[in-house]
Amino acid sequence: MKLAVYSTKQYDKKYLQQVNESFGFELEFFDFLLTEKTAKTANGCEAVCIFVNDDGSRPVLEELKKHGVKYIALRCAGFNNVDLDAAKELGLKVVRVPAYDPEAVAEHAIGMMMTLNRRIHRAYQRTRDANFSLEGLTGFTMYGKTAGVIDRYR
Repeated sequence: MKLAVYSTKQYDKKYLQQVNESFGFELEFFDFLLTEKTAKTANGCEAVCIFVNDDGSRPVLEELKKHGVKYIALRCAGFNNVDLDAAKELGLKVVRVPAYDPEAVAEHAIGMMMTLNRRIHRAYQRTRDANFSLEGLTGFTMYGKTAGVIDRYR
């Protein structure tokens, strides 16, 4: 089976090729977004793999269908960029990532919390501008405090 992979970054390519060794699909990588104009690049592919900023609207899906695409695989949990009703009408199967790794999401949330508390984003920008003033950069110690991450999806 031939697959067109859109919005590809180097890390996507690396890991998709690695996983594909056990499947043997023919992967064609594109670093540009899937749009109505770029959908023709999926010609001869049975499936496309898209990401969050790719266009999965009816006109794009119709164009993909014309070029022989049967499957849309999203490498993200969200699917608001795909017209699911149009996909169903066109007989296109849509699959997505069922969920993100909860530990990775929690770690990211804690990292963002620390960044905001210590104003690391502001300090980084100031350092780039050769401004080493600490004014407005002090946070508070989190020692002895309780922090929680609530997963609203489970």
